[in-house]
Amino acid sequence: MSDQHDEPTPANTAADTSADTSAAATADAPPAAAVDTDERPPGGRGRRARRTPQRWVRWTLAGVTAAVACLVFGVSTATAELGFGPHEAVYSVTNDSLVVVDLGPLGTLEIDSPLPLGLGVDVVVKEIPADLTTVGAANTLTALSQDLESYLQFFSSPDVAVRSVALALVENALWRSLGAAAALVAVGFGVRWLLGPGRRRELADAMAPRTGEITAGVAVVALVVTTVSSGAAGSTAQGQPASPVFAGTALEGARITGRLAGVIDTYGGQLVKLYEDNEEFYASADDDLSAAWDARLASEAAASATAAGTQFASPGPAEPTAPVAPPRALPSGGPEDEPVTFVVISDLHCNTGMTPLIRTTIERSGADVVLNAGDTTMNGTSVEKVCVDSFASAVPRGVPMVVSDGNHDSQVTSDQEAAHGQKILDGQVLDVEGVRILGDRDALETRVGVGTNVARERTPEQQSEDLAATACEDRDGVDLLLIHTPSVGLDALETGCVPFQVSGHTHSRSGPEQVGQGVRYVNGSTAGAAPNQPTVGPLHGTAEMTVLRFDPATRRMMDVQVVSVTPDGTATVGEREPVPDVVPPADEAPGP
Repeated sequence: MSDQHDEPTPANTAADTSADTSAAATADAPPAAAVDTDERPPGGRGRRARRTPQRWVRWTLAGVTAAVACLVFGVSTATAELGFGPHEAVYSVTNDSLVVVDLGPLGTLEIDSPLPLGLGVDVVVKEIPADLTTVGAANTLTALSQDLESYLQFFSSPDVAVRSVALALVENALWRSLGAAAALVAVGFGVRWLLGPGRRRELADAMAPRTGEITAGVAVVALVVTTVSSGAAGSTAQGQPASPVFAGTALEGARITGRLAGVIDTYGGQLVKLYEDNEEFYASADDDLSAAWDARLASEAAASATAAGTQFASPGPAEPTAPVAPPRALPSGGPEDEPVTFVVISDLHCNTGMTPLIRTTIERSGADVVLNAGDTTMNGTSVEKVCVDSFASAVPRGVPMVVSDGNHDSQVTSDQEAAHGQKILDGQVLDVEGVRILGDRDALETRVGVGTNVARERTPEQQSEDLAATACEDRDGVDLLLIHTPSVGLDALETGCVPFQVSGHTHSRSGPEQVGQGVRYVNGSTAGAAPNQPTVGPLHGTAEMTVLRFDPATRRMMDVQVVSVTPDGTATVGEREPVPDVVPPADEAPGP
């Protein structure tokens, strides 16, 4: 036998070398778990390594996904508690493209939602009496008649009501989104602490190559959860015909269920008629007011031109004519000497129909400041926010409103006004456009059907003494006292520490007249409030506003101009009447 098998051959040598090389490569290679591969489909050529995104890409995707998920959660679960007519209501966002108003035992009202992205709103109205379940005229109208005016206030300013609800929902959505983000960050840090550094590294190595899939999965889960959480059951009004009562109104196409359908079909036309009459009256009155301002400005321009022509006319014989009294001279000098113009409103009592006329007067008069002498609402309740919002919308941006709340207002009212940036007087002196204004909220609170009570720690008499003391102790001097009830400013006027007072409350204009050592002016009701008559709807009494001009050089009020609208819709802009000078008492008068 031959011993060839003991001799190395070239082929054996090559095979052994190949095996040794393969073994060495296997020994030097990293563990299989460290290389993430994908199995190619049949016909492919082995495995392909999965690409791992850079660290900043992974963190950016995670942050954006979390932010979007939190925002979607916040928007789709937002709620707000606001008024709906005379009731409190809870508004919540849904995803059914409907606005559904749930009136409890009365039924529901449903309209298509104007919101984008398929969002809708559920409105659950509180305080609907459970016994309001029939359609008979005797009990239904008795139960609803007191609320018709409040519903009219709500629908007279639908844009303001919608804006208030939208802002409240947006604010709540942002807070919910921030809360979800904070919770997500807290959970993330908690999980990070529990895992420890070693386990975190292992998970990062395993999850990093699958960043895209994980991001998409989290986004889908978040969208599904928020959609389910905000989804509402199918409305019982779907498929029902729209109520013909609302044809031609903002609620056209509304579908109504339950006993409410019978109430609306039987009596809804009365509310719609009130709404239409209200809109028509105030639109016509506003047009008449604009015409009255045009006439007044033209008259003042003509008087100024006549006065200037008389002053510079060439001397010579001329027919004697009656002298023309020019308007009261304005202060001379730079812009700092220009008069400060005020527009005074008071006793609005939720008559939001006057909102466009207030806006017209503020704009046409060139007002620098708006003075609100109180009684913006009827009862100072939270549901009257729609009234506060409506009147706030009449004031142009940049024009401050100073408020002395009245006995029909409340701290709730003051808070609602302050939310619009209005300056609420509470016993202090404010410098507004260079005019130092002192004032306070009324010490009394009057509630319809309940009566009047002292609502603060001071009686009106004590409040009057405190205001006088504050005015006399103020080193820079007080130019104007703004107080709702005229008598509360009596002590300050008697001392001579307040040169001019503006008030409301009586619903009847008086002054300007000297009281003590100052001048008092009482504005009439801007709502046209008349005894035993509602303030909502077309005017039952004459509505009044006042334009005042203040001379910063002499620090005195110059003149008074009354703007009025009568119940027949006729508007008048009066002439400027000079404010009388204060006559000192006889024992203080100078000698011969």
